[in-house]
Amino acid sequence: MRTYYDILLTDRTIAKRELEGEAIVKAGRYLIAKTLLELGAATVDPLSPQNPLIFSAGPFAGTSFSNANRTSVGCKSPLTGGVKEANGGGTFSYGLGQQKIAGFTLLGASKNWVVIHFKKDGGIEFDDAGPYMGKGNFEANDMLHARYGKKVTIALCGPVGEYEGLLGGIAFSDKDGRPARLAARGGVGAVMGAKKVKAIVVDLDKIPPFHDPKKVNTGIKEYAKMLQADGMVQNFYAKIGTMGMADVQNQMGGLPVRNFSAGRLADLSAGETFKMGGDYIGQLNTGRGGEQTHACMPGCVIQCSNVYHDASGKEVVSPVEYETLGLLGTNCGIADPDDLAQLNYLANDLGVDTIELGAMLAVLMEAGLGAFGDVKFMADCLVEIRKGTEKGRLWAQGTARVGEHYKVARVPVIKKQAISAYDPRVVEATGISMMATAQGADHTAGNLPRLKTREMDLEALVSQSLLHQTRVAANDSLGLCIFGMSVTNPNTEWLANTINAAHGTSMTPAFFEAHGSPAADQPRGALPRSRRAQDVRAPARVTMGLVLWVAAALAGVIHVLFFCMESLWWTRPAVYRRFRSTAARAEATKSLALNQGFYNLFLAAGVFIGLALTETGHYRAGIILVAWNCLSMLAAAVVLALSSPGMMRGAIIQGLPPLVFLAGTLYLRSS
Repeated sequence: MRTYYDILLTDRTIAKRELEGEAIVKAGRYLIAKTLLELGAATVDPLSPQNPLIFSAGPFAGTSFSNANRTSVGCKSPLTGGVKEANGGGTFSYGLGQQKIAGFTLLGASKNWVVIHFKKDGGIEFDDAGPYMGKGNFEANDMLHARYGKKVTIALCGPVGEYEGLLGGIAFSDKDGRPARLAARGGVGAVMGAKKVKAIVVDLDKIPPFHDPKKVNTGIKEYAKMLQADGMVQNFYAKIGTMGMADVQNQMGGLPVRNFSAGRLADLSAGETFKMGGDYIGQLNTGRGGEQTHACMPGCVIQCSNVYHDASGKEVVSPVEYETLGLLGTNCGIADPDDLAQLNYLANDLGVDTIELGAMLAVLMEAGLGAFGDVKFMADCLVEIRKGTEKGRLWAQGTARVGEHYKVARVPVIKKQAISAYDPRVVEATGISMMATAQGADHTAGNLPRLKTREMDLEALVSQSLLHQTRVAANDSLGLCIFGMSVTNPNTEWLANTINAAHGTSMTPAFFEAHGSPAADQPRGALPRSRRAQDVRAPARVTMGLVLWVAAALAGVIHVLFFCMESLWWTRPAVYRRFRSTAARAEATKSLALNQGFYNLFLAAGVFIGLALTETGHYRAGIILVAWNCLSMLAAAVVLALSSPGMMRGAIIQGLPPLVFLAGTLYLRSS
């Protein structure tokens, strides 16, 4: 038996429900999707008291069952406008499980800032949060432990969440007490801030009772052995950690680099060293005394986390994960892991989503406010966000809104949420998952980073994405970290038997995908029609940016060809006939043609230089230069069409690509 609480913050009344059997098992994303649909959350303002905030623990929470203590947090997302489930590791669900708590829903909003304390005697208290307000997460965490003791676990709303910044996540205690494991995505921290809940403190107690404890203990041991024998777990996650994916994506060309303008930071085939991946960082970190294998929650044998140390051997931050390396690192032009680690620490102190933060900062760089790779600019931006200045509060609203404010063309978002570190133009099945689900640009909806998509047709890609979405949702709905899927997915009979031993159910292996399907499918129905339409249109800005780049480059190539014809080949029959001329007239006008050809060459050079500037961090200057030269090309084409109607075909060839570029740029700036 487990307890579920509905807590009305407005008057602090508490309703208590006792759960048994399957009601305990159907947790996580399944429970969140079902609850939000039943409560009609699709129609509410996500930052209003009417938006429920749900915390859910899995059926094995409170034990040392490897990677089974993740916490799911759900609400209507203020970032995407759709159903959102964000989950994090750490010890929060471990504490809930030890108190035999399956989860709780926060309803309404508190009149004053509050700390909710789940006591091990079964009581729930509401304490004044005044002393912790405005503090960074590390200071607030230390103060909370001083007040409530060391044997507690904490869920914390950071200073950005306090002012309802959409970058805000909810920080959970890791096994060493750091507020470092975040349910980060979708603005869930802003919803916690809107409810004026600064922190939730849960007393640690003891392993909860189960239907057949002996069989559960056997299942825990069997699972650990299967994980330790699994090649993916031992050779990748346990050896290198999630940051190893940076090496994979850099090789594939799917790594976000300088606002998704490139897919590789280093060309290994040319002898360049890639310093932002697990192969390099692992050796660097362990050589300094850091931990490259570290469990984020009790009992986890995967140990894909890490503790990063600086050159003096001092801890800087835990953890440095792949998504942070990709978005806050390479996507912002950072090439040194020491710089990234310092920024990672600052982000953790703010309690923000490093994916959304990194994507937003790169858009600022593309807008010309800073240069790619400028660590000081990034740190200064974090100071503004921490202080909640006018600029800081704007930037804290996330990538889509910042891109719209500064009228940036390339804004890598889907459903107004920053694309995570898997470029959907390369990692295509993951891109389909991002576009097809209510989760938005969240790889955890169904990530297939190693799938050889170039060998598959669209139907096969969609099929693989949908199947994987179901399996991921099933794991999320059981409180399981998806990095154990290489064991859980093919061993559903063992998993069903272990669940049956834990809660007296009669699950069969077929339960697994049946468990995942509603969790993956139901949230789509909770999206308003306007948001569902954006599922298809979401990556338009990224795609449009590529189209405009190609149009401008084509305009430049055409004008290089004009240069060759006019300055180099003017007296050739094939050329002068194309210009409706004769041999004698071509000979007489070749000096004029030579001069005219160089005009075209200079226009092309202006376009190419402008494009190069846009790709090297000088977006505003580059786009102005490209636009000016394209405008000149278009004007010349109009003059040609008006003065020589017989040359209309040539005028169209000359003018169409720059027209596409100019029209598309104006459209993006106005949309």
